[in-house]
Amino acid sequence: MSLRRRGTAAVGLAVAAALSLSACGSEDGGSGGSAKSEGGDKKAAVATGGKDFADAAKKTAGYGTDAKDGQFPRTLTHAMGKTEIKSAPKRVVVLDVGELDNVVSLGVKPVGYAPSEGSAAIPSYLKKDAGNPKDIGTINNLNLEAIAGLKPDLILGSQLRAADKYDELSKIAPTVFSIRPGFTWKENYLLNAAALDRTAKAKSELGAYEAKAKKLGEDIGPDKPTISMVRYMPDRIRLYAKASFIGTILDDAGLPRPKNQQINDLAAEISPEKIDEADADWIFTGVYGDVKATERDTTQANPLWKNLKAVKEGRAKDVSDETWYLGLGVTAADLVLDDLRADLVK
Repeated sequence: MSLRRRGTAAVGLAVAAALSLSACGSEDGGSGGSAKSEGGDKKAAVATGGKDFADAAKKTAGYGTDAKDGQFPRTLTHAMGKTEIKSAPKRVVVLDVGELDNVVSLGVKPVGYAPSEGSAAIPSYLKKDAGNPKDIGTINNLNLEAIAGLKPDLILGSQLRAADKYDELSKIAPTVFSIRPGFTWKENYLLNAAALDRTAKAKSELGAYEAKAKKLGEDIGPDKPTISMVRYMPDRIRLYAKASFIGTILDDAGLPRPKNQQINDLAAEISPEKIDEADADWIFTGVYGDVKATERDTTQANPLWKNLKAVKEGRAKDVSDETWYLGLGVTAADLVLDDLRADLVK
């Protein structure tokens, strides 16, 4: 979807009831029937099936503010309702990698950051510009006392990750939540930018990204290769599909997917014995956390893997998990396009 169609939406469309959290705490191991969370955490997504992903995308139409540039107080409409921000934020806390990517790309150095369980460090691609945010726990285990101690004037996160902490967080500072990280990353970026009064810069960054993605597709040419996205996790193997961060990037570049990854869901899950389902012209693989805790090495020692077309032709390669899967923001998306260009444009 183009930036023009996404845009900054009108205020007043309530999204407080965006998605039910009744599914939290469980994850379905099926091959596409259940929505799953982006990243690598243990929380389930807030709903199941492709329809719910489509509904989530539609409900982001309520994101934003009608405040003019530089105008405070301003009221933000977001996934948990409405939040008033009385003055331009100076001490921002971010509750996930996506929000970290967003604020850093907008020139903001957050005072606090919650990384994923897969890596406690600030992502290497953001380290230079992120400053020195303090540890506030992880995305699934927030330290509210640490957050309060930082005296933030804005907290940015998502309903998926921390809906159960929203009331407590709101007592600490104005809190603005997207519905979920991942495939709505562009809308999330505009929401975060509206809270920071940096919408013009966010639109400029997204416009540059979309132009770059379109140019990549043009330079690859009409005979585009199919792209398979495999990610090894401690307890599963995922084939990432359309309703994921990487799925949106491939779609923006016009790159086709194998049929089993053309589903309106985050991912399909397979066992090592079905790794042949990952075949495509190119296979890009990520690893969440410690590779030794996953089945990557044993899976890739399997004759089924070795006989895949992409593997035999030298078109299966590892990619950076922190940008392709955990980045969830415009800076990571830009770097993924660079990686794709290096491999696909000759």
